[in-house]
Amino acid sequence: MSTLSSKATETEGLFRGLDRPGRRVVITGQVGVDKTPFLLSVADLAIQRGYDVTLCNVGEMMYADAPDVVSGRILDLPLGRLNSLRRAVFKEILEQARSARSLLVNTHATFRWRHGVFAAFDHDQMSQLDADLYVTVVDNVDAVHERLEREHDIDHTLKDLLVWREEEILATEVLAKAVRGHGCFYIVARSRSPQAEEVLYRLIFEPWRKKAYLSFPMTHVTNELEVMAEIDLFRETMAEHFTAFDPGMVEEKQLVTAAADARRQGESHVRRQVNGRTVMLDANELLAVAKDIDGQIYARDFMLIEQADMIVSYIPAMPDGQPGLSSGVERELQHAFETTKEVYVIWRPKAGPSPFITETATQIFADLAEALAYFQRVGHIGDYQLPLMGPAQPGRTQHPSGNDDRNDEPSANE
Repeated sequence: MSTLSSKATETEGLFRGLDRPGRRVVITGQVGVDKTPFLLSVADLAIQRGYDVTLCNVGEMMYADAPDVVSGRILDLPLGRLNSLRRAVFKEILEQARSARSLLVNTHATFRWRHGVFAAFDHDQMSQLDADLYVTVVDNVDAVHERLEREHDIDHTLKDLLVWREEEILATEVLAKAVRGHGCFYIVARSRSPQAEEVLYRLIFEPWRKKAYLSFPMTHVTNELEVMAEIDLFRETMAEHFTAFDPGMVEEKQLVTAAADARRQGESHVRRQVNGRTVMLDANELLAVAKDIDGQIYARDFMLIEQADMIVSYIPAMPDGQPGLSSGVERELQHAFETTKEVYVIWRPKAGPSPFITETATQIFADLAEALAYFQRVGHIGDYQLPLMGPAQPGRTQHPSGNDDRNDEPSANE
């Protein structure tokens, strides 16, 4: 078990009104996502900001209890012994939960291994833990594939990995609803950006902060450098002030595009730099899962909207003056409206938006500065500085009430 504790004393009264200290969070994700270093970064971030954090890595604890098992081979054990090891480890975690100020449990919801598909948790023990949040961490399929090839002895296809990811998301969502109820399950993308750690940190320790889904055109603006710079500034600025769910943190559509380009050029593989290594991906295999990737983008982005409080959409003006409005952005705005979210649109073109935008938007802004001023006025964000044309850095902003973020009381049902 990994236990990380801050030197600073956590603010007394942080969790006043709850019948137990701190927050309990279950974090899942398929094998190959490599959650441990990601969660260590989140825990370090919390420690730097004054929290005591206990991180329990279920896999590491199981290996510690089974010294005879070779590293990377624990899933090859007979299911009976595997389940017994897991239950024993979870008993230790439940004991730790009695006194831990903030408890993060790094585990899995399902396994897809030589035994087939099987559950990776016991409902009775999860009910005893009664976590406040359940989070599934996802990553690009090529990144998961690279880690599995490097660290595990298991045959797999890209289709296997995509299916496993869906299974992990579904099983964790069902678990969250069964144990805790609606509104306690989240998907968080692990990416190379430090924003990813910030998103999970804020979900756990800053539940008062507004959660925003960021909507913007992607595919058809990639060759417009000035437009892309505008969009990047929008994404970075929103991520500075909100718990921002950014669909661009999972970038699998470009894999399909690269595969199609490779086949047109008579090449059989796509060369990718993944996790610091060069990986060769079969172009035909990528094209074979193109519909799966598209379907998961569609479903996952809608789930990200549903777990947010609002959608903030940036519509740039293209070089010809036309709105950079994609069908995907239009569908996201409609879905947000139909799921009763606040709908905000930053409309940059000179020509006004259509009724399909104006009739569903909570508010429409002419630029980013106008949006920030409005968000501060209604209490969605605290103090801010207008962004310059450069990368905004993630960090803490003041609670809109004016209090420091560590002195707020997270709701157990947030």
